Amino acid sequence: MTPEDAIVATADRIAELLAAGADPQTPLPGAQWTVGEAAAHLALAGKLMADIGGGEARPYGDGTPSGLAAANRAALTAFPQRDPVLLGAKIADTARAFVTAAAARSPRDAVLTPMGPMDVATLGSYLLTHLLGHGYDIAIALRGRHMVTREMVAFTLPFMRLAMPRVVNADAADHQACYLLRIGRDRFAVAFANGVPTVTDAPPRRPDCTIAIDPVAFLLLALGRWTAPAAMARAKVVVWGRKPWLGLRFPLLFTAP
Repeated sequence: MTPEDAIVATADRIAELLAAGADPQTPLPGAQWTVGEAAAHLALAGKLMADIGGGEARPYGDGTPSGLAAANRAALTAFPQRDPVLLGAKIADTARAFVTAAAARSPRDAVLTPMGPMDVATLGSYLLTHLLGHGYDIAIALRGRHMVTREMVAFTLPFMRLAMPRVVNADAADHQACYLLRIGRDRFAVAFANGVPTVTDAPPRRPDCTIAIDPVAFLLLALGRWTAPAAMARAKVVVWGRKPWLGLRFPLLFTAP
């Protein structure tokens, strides 16, 4: 499977869920949105990503989690469509439109996105992450099979690595620590200096805390769908090192985008 295949397969799975008699008024667990609102958001975001992937300038929010939330609310107010079947088809269509647009460009071409500058390849990772997060919510709300798998999560890591320094919150103020993350077969380090994180392939010094986590658990934890205690209770994460207690603190240093 390629990243492009993952984007299309995830969008198609969401469309399948929405076409199977979904009630748009069904609330999402732990969220303020309904299934219809989440689907509308995905349809709008898919068009936004496809336009950006094709080289259009599409300002959206200010790059912060709160700014994105405000932009999302405004966009949903201006777009009243909530029909699950129509929205599912649009989600699938815009995913394919993104893949087509991105294929016409170099993966290293720079683009400006709602989460700041990145290249086209990382924008694809961003789109997949976005689809998986909201697709998971829709699947859980509709009691269907979700689409977050180990293989899919591997394609989200380029975006997740880029996004980490951009979503640090006040809990990270003055934080000093070096973490090594082991996400399935993938490895990378996050080193904090005076509250500012730097993400690298290898740790710049001996890690204070190593976090080994199941890829699915990592994504759901990073996107705020799971909590650290919940992941540990499911035996999906193990921490060790000189300061293993930092493992519980690590996810609290970020605000999910």
